Amino acid sequence: MVASTHWLASAAGMGVLERGGNAFDAAVTAGFVLQVAEPHLNGPGGEVPILLWSEAEQRVSAVCGQGVAPAAATVERFAALGLDVVPGTGLLAATVPGAFGGWMLLLERWGTWSLADVLAPAIHYAEHGVPVLDRIAATIGTVEELFTQEWPTSAATWLPGGRVPTPGSRLANPVLAATYRRLIAESEAASSSREGQLAAARRAWYEGFVAEAVAAFSAGTAWRDSSGEVHGGLLTGDDLARWSATVEEPAGFDYRGHTVYKTGPWGQGPVFLQQLALLAGYDLDAMEFLGADYVHTVTEAAKLAFADREAWYGDADVPMSDLLGPAYNEERRRLIGPEASLELRPGSPGGRGPRLPAYLAPAAATPGNRPGLGEPTIARHTPLTGTRNQTGAGEQVVTPDGAVRGDTCHVDVVDRFGNMVSATPSGGWLQSSPTIPELGFCLGTRAQMFWLQEGLPASLRPGTRPRTTLSPSFATRDGRPWLAFGTPGGDQQDQWSVNFFLAVVHGGLNLQEAIDAPMFHSAHFPSSFFPRGSRPGVLHVEERLDPGVVAELRRRGHEVEVEGPWSLGRLSAVARDGGFLKAAANPRGAQGYAVGR
Repeated sequence: MVASTHWLASAAGMGVLERGGNAFDAAVTAGFVLQVAEPHLNGPGGEVPILLWSEAEQRVSAVCGQGVAPAAATVERFAALGLDVVPGTGLLAATVPGAFGGWMLLLERWGTWSLADVLAPAIHYAEHGVPVLDRIAATIGTVEELFTQEWPTSAATWLPGGRVPTPGSRLANPVLAATYRRLIAESEAASSSREGQLAAARRAWYEGFVAEAVAAFSAGTAWRDSSGEVHGGLLTGDDLARWSATVEEPAGFDYRGHTVYKTGPWGQGPVFLQQLALLAGYDLDAMEFLGADYVHTVTEAAKLAFADREAWYGDADVPMSDLLGPAYNEERRRLIGPEASLELRPGSPGGRGPRLPAYLAPAAATPGNRPGLGEPTIARHTPLTGTRNQTGAGEQVVTPDGAVRGDTCHVDVVDRFGNMVSATPSGGWLQSSPTIPELGFCLGTRAQMFWLQEGLPASLRPGTRPRTTLSPSFATRDGRPWLAFGTPGGDQQDQWSVNFFLAVVHGGLNLQEAIDAPMFHSAHFPSSFFPRGSRPGVLHVEERLDPGVVAELRRRGHEVEVEGPWSLGRLSAVARDGGFLKAAANPRGAQGYAVGR
């Protein structure tokens, strides 16, 4: 089974399984296809966190394909440039591009296919083109003026014939195809073994011709970014050479016969586990599924968990055992009352005092002064879909200066051997940064998620990972692998995924029913993206939620904003369940796809 956010990636992954490859080969193949099919949501210059179950090893592992801040990236360096936040576009926000390293580590350690085999579908689509999604056309249309006036290398790549591609037309990237062909040629010349070729490809990327082009572009060019100023980059060849993807122990939490696994707290993943730790003290089975009590309780738990994310998460020493401990959560649970909270209330695990950044006011986001807009959502004045309120819905939002808030990609795979993968590739969006002309892709902008304040867990420090929102999910049941799942959506990822999980565990829904169920999420806590504003008490719900429930939630103090009927959530999932393999994908946007046999 393969389920992902784009039908071409799902089909490519399934093709691997049909030809004898395993889940890891299929996930890597699908991941590279997503870079071509959804270039506005991920790219080779981005990053990828991965959770996996190896049937041979009988364990869950996490692969960190998240690059780190350059050695020259310090709070003082940005202050000298007159910046108090990292710009959301351009070269200054680049971290080491970790996606390639993450996919290669997955392929080398657990896969069976060669580099040439897993790259073949992506090369084909890059050379011959993919159908242009409505959202790709809208994204490029939004930044057309930026590309033509400020970023000519991007115009050359994404404005074929000097025009915005129309939905349904064919969009190719032959330069990227040539980059991947050169990687294959150099790796095959270096070694006759699969492992040797993969090692050679990593060297070519992080020390060879790719690194050389990245370093030269970063040091030798300067471009206008979302701060309104022209800046060069900080990323060097040494930064790339020093970095490598890693295999880590995932964070985990036991919940009603299930163990849910997430990446470590260098990303937001454990906030899912904190919500479960709070909800474990409630009898959700006794509540009407998607009734007022249920939605209120889940929402208030999310507010508390995400407040802790703001105070405690980062590439630092995070007290996860205390944050997930029963005593701490019993104390936190007392804060959930019958009315909606309008406060941001981080806790004090182990008696430690919370450390919160000084949030920027939303008014700071003025034209020409947009220092750090984040990850998928195109601004309210340039909606990508027919939903009513793109900013609240977590849809991808791009502004004319290229700044992005809200969406990404996701892929899940389970094979006939029982291996399973959940991966959330993102970053390196076509609108992130000027295209490197020799390579056919741009650098990512993940450093915008650091704080330019000293002493915070997520403060900018050279060689550290930004506290991202990328958050694949994995769950075992009674100690056996059960469910791989995830969603795009920035800050919403670990709300939508929790809602899906609870719909299966407590709502009694199957995978597709749980994805299709009316979705909701809170905008109460500070956004991970500039201007880092929050909307205290705001709760977004799809209009398919019972109007009586909406009225009751408003009575309890929630500021409910009703979105379009199919506007929230982008989930996909695969499962091993009762002797069957199962899969489901998101119908919203008519783009996600699940396939299997």
